[in-house]
Amino acid sequence: MKVRRKTLATILAAIFLVNLVVMSGGAWLSYEAQPDVPETIVGPDGESVATADDVRTGKAVFQENGMMNLGSILGHGSYYDSDYTANALELKTEHMQEYYAQAEYDADSVDDLEADERAAVEARVQEELEDSEYGSQVEYSEAELYAHEQVREEYVERYHEGDRERGVAEGQIPTAEEAEQFADFALWTAWISHTDRPGGDVSFTNEWPYSPDAGNDAAGPAMTWSVVAMVLLVAGAGAAIWLYRAVELPEPDAEGVSIPHPREIDLTPSQLLSTRFVLIGALLFVAQTLFGGLLAHYYVERDSFFGLEEYLGIDVLAVLPWSIVRTWHLDLGILWIATMWLGAGLFLAPLLTGYEPKRQALYVKGLIAALLVVAVGGLAGIWLGTNNYFEGELWWLLGNEGLEYLEIGRVWQAGLLVGFLGWTYLVARGFKPLLKREPRYGLAHMIVYAGGSIGLLFMAGFMYTPETNIVTTEFWRWWVVHMWVEGVFEFFILVVISLTLVSMNLLSKKSAEKAVIFQAMLVMGSGIIGVSHHYWWVGQPDVWVPVGSVFSTLEFIPLLFILYEAIHEYRAMSGAGTSFPYRMAFYFIIASSFWNFFGAGVLGFFINLPLINYYEHGTYLTVAHAHGAMFGAFGLLAMGMGVYILRVTTDPGRWTERRLRWSFWSCNVGLALMLFLSLLPVGFLQLEVAFTEGYDVARSLAFYESGAVQTLMWLRMPGDTLVILGAVLFAWDVAAKLLFQRKPVVTDSDSDVGSGSRPHVIADRIFARAEGRDSDADPDGPLPAEDPIGSDDD
Repeated sequence: MKVRRKTLATILAAIFLVNLVVMSGGAWLSYEAQPDVPETIVGPDGESVATADDVRTGKAVFQENGMMNLGSILGHGSYYDSDYTANALELKTEHMQEYYAQAEYDADSVDDLEADERAAVEARVQEELEDSEYGSQVEYSEAELYAHEQVREEYVERYHEGDRERGVAEGQIPTAEEAEQFADFALWTAWISHTDRPGGDVSFTNEWPYSPDAGNDAAGPAMTWSVVAMVLLVAGAGAAIWLYRAVELPEPDAEGVSIPHPREIDLTPSQLLSTRFVLIGALLFVAQTLFGGLLAHYYVERDSFFGLEEYLGIDVLAVLPWSIVRTWHLDLGILWIATMWLGAGLFLAPLLTGYEPKRQALYVKGLIAALLVVAVGGLAGIWLGTNNYFEGELWWLLGNEGLEYLEIGRVWQAGLLVGFLGWTYLVARGFKPLLKREPRYGLAHMIVYAGGSIGLLFMAGFMYTPETNIVTTEFWRWWVVHMWVEGVFEFFILVVISLTLVSMNLLSKKSAEKAVIFQAMLVMGSGIIGVSHHYWWVGQPDVWVPVGSVFSTLEFIPLLFILYEAIHEYRAMSGAGTSFPYRMAFYFIIASSFWNFFGAGVLGFFINLPLINYYEHGTYLTVAHAHGAMFGAFGLLAMGMGVYILRVTTDPGRWTERRLRWSFWSCNVGLALMLFLSLLPVGFLQLEVAFTEGYDVARSLAFYESGAVQTLMWLRMPGDTLVILGAVLFAWDVAAKLLFQRKPVVTDSDSDVGSGSRPHVIADRIFARAEGRDSDADPDGPLPAEDPIGSDDD
């Protein structure tokens, strides 16, 4: 059946509005149903143990000192240290058992009791935890009071005094009082994990984390909705495939197509400046991989680095503690990918229009400067903030806001938001001729929508402060983090790849628009609401279990189609034969589509089944999913767009692909080795331990120091080394090619076509197709005979 672009665009707009309505309603529900912090926690004698202010201050201590990038809370954060919710619950249970063993049987610990005595103590503790009641005042038993005090003491020893065996530097939390308040916060999250919601029969966290001694086990809905999700996957895939086959979508076709050689394309000053984004991104990529290698090594040497501190007198753990290195590693990953994507958007606009607005190059220089200021300021602020150089509220305004993926201070986040909006404005200026000629669902409009959506969703990161309840904070944080990944980034990928195909003359603009809108419908229809699979175990209303399981399952389907489309695009590119000068860029794009399918789709579907996720949440299977999806999908796409920019802007006589080929295979093989030799095996072992022994055991130091896990951690070295090598080769190649850039066409007019020696080839073809003209003839005659299109430039 034939479907008009306008019809598809209308459906897409409706889906987007429905998503916003659902998620806005979810925000209201999250505020209404969040587990409030009790005003006071009192002991049996009525004396105050902790107050709401202690818990809220403990949350601020957690953020200010980078604890979310050392361990995790409610399963979200780093995987190096314990999950503080699970650990506090386990310690509380153990110390309560210890109290009753001493008080009733005069034994040092529960392990010294007879089997029937031990069973009685365990049953009594479990009953006490399950009978906890929600209210403005929590009344502790003697055993709970004893356990609370013991957990405080342990957290002071670990996080204030330091625990080098765990890889925790001295003064991670600067004062003993703050460490106690952090313990109060962790114990409150443990309390909501074993306390039933008012009027319900499961805890606020749907009985997560799994802790047999505390009485926490997977609730019935986790099994029910896992089965429903698998049934929906089969049904949804079948329906989507039928729809995909029923709707006529033109495919890329290279037969009889004249693909423009870089030499045919007139360059503008802003396009040449976009190569600076590629260089900055490549250098940030190298830094990110080096920090990633250090993080991997910390798992086998938690307080040293190949004995460096003995030979050079450098205490690596003190200078570069895990929490700061991981924060930089995550933020650099986002920065280098986003930087290259920003460059791609600025580059494609004049490529497809032949139009250079007045002072566009000057504004692009300003954007580059702003990007460097925010990047340097944000990364420096993380180190200064985590090391407590800021007083008052400056720690989260200029320093380290302390939330995974959103660590940089609020001022720097505001700078990024302004940068995103400024980039969108510059892209819109560059696409002005297309925006005027095409309907609102055209490709130029689509990339502007994608850029605007990045800024729109980033604003969710301004909806909370350190005083905001952690449950509501997590709601908004995942709006930013995962709606980008499952919504806007996938949308951006579709638009950029389609624009690239159009610029290569492999696909007409109208055909690309229809394909983008159709696939965006699938992405938006599942990805935005699918973010709710992050809300199952963090204290959000349990309605997210059915909603999240359904939509997170459907997220798998559009990724399958993206891979399917990439294969057809690859065939079209191959059909171009030796006359296809953009082959290397296309390899990166095809690899990106594969890893998007495997890393985000296959692994994402597996770990997002509610029953699997209950035990897997916050384990190394999530690490494998994150590396495959973030670097494999978005990173390789960014590299592919960088290569495409370089191919067009580099002097053809100086072009070589040797280093790029080595970089391509080094990154892909390295990522595969990292996943299959280390991350996935560790994740499956961790899943088994979580299921058989409890979640806290799976996240314990004992698990990571076991022989099999240590061997698997060492096996990360080959993959990590190859990825680092690939990053270095890529940065080397980018820097080398910038030495041999082509000259721009000088243009400073508001005309719709650049003022080069001949009309802009790609823009002329696009407008000719739109107007029904023949664009095959070159107005200025054929190119010179030497260096013909399709020659072997390597």
